[in-house]
Amino acid sequence: MSAITNVTIVGGSGNLGPSLIDALLAAKLFKVSVYVREESKVIFPSGVKVIKGNYTQSSLEEAFKGQDAVVSTVGVGGFAIQKTIVDAAVANGVKRFFPSDFGVHRTEKTFAFLPITKVKEDLADYLVSREGEISWTAILTSVFFDWALKLGILGFDLANHKVQLMDGGVTKFHATNLSTITGAVIAILSNPELYEKTKNQNVSIPNHETTQREILAVFESITGEKWEVTDNDSDTLIKNAKGTPAELLTMLQVMLYGKVNLGRLPGKHWNNELGLPQQSLEEDLKLILDGKSP
Repeated sequence: MSAITNVTIVGGSGNLGPSLIDALLAAKLFKVSVYVREESKVIFPSGVKVIKGNYTQSSLEEAFKGQDAVVSTVGVGGFAIQKTIVDAAVANGVKRFFPSDFGVHRTEKTFAFLPITKVKEDLADYLVSREGEISWTAILTSVFFDWALKLGILGFDLANHKVQLMDGGVTKFHATNLSTITGAVIAILSNPELYEKTKNQNVSIPNHETTQREILAVFESITGEKWEVTDNDSDTLIKNAKGTPAELLTMLQVMLYGKVNLGRLPGKHWNNELGLPQQSLEEDLKLILDGKSP
């Protein structure tokens, strides 16, 4: 028997939301709703209740009536509104809240590279302060592995067999597939024992601890050819940075797999405990090259 029945996804149209909605529907255990902005034109699958609003507390409270769990998948632009989302969830007696803490981890060292991670940390502190009113689970993933590779965020040009290495490409970082993230959420919501174990916990679930060089070696083995390599120096990139929004991706890359070494997740890894499937690096990279993942 599922610990949770009614689940609302907030901001379900980004890079994670659609995958999570599809997985929740496929599980056939939940009544799924999605809350999006009034102007949203996104078409969601049948079986999903779509609620449009303007992210005011009253609008969110109306959306959260009768809900057991709320999963926030808002992007960077919505991080600051998450305290209001929590307040609305508390007002309706929501049992479990998942903050949009997916992606790059929040530590004091990351604040200088990506100030938005400080907003995530502030929300984490806020959730702790309200533990008597609502429980929470933060799913920690570092970079979305398959999604980021596909879009070139990890420095690889899959179509043209090129790569831009950061500081020689030897810094280890954690990365998590989208399917692992959605699997973790479903495992927690559907299993009463796991639901209780993950109460008020940071839950790290990386698929891989790897380097750009390791990924490159596997890609070259799969394709049977040498890839074109360009080297970037993180010190030079940091020195020349002007703090513009356009440099956000560059600073993310410096932080994730540059020598500052901020791409690893802390603490216990929950993959085995949550029953999450694990594939080898080679298996995952072959699926990505073949266009079968994400």
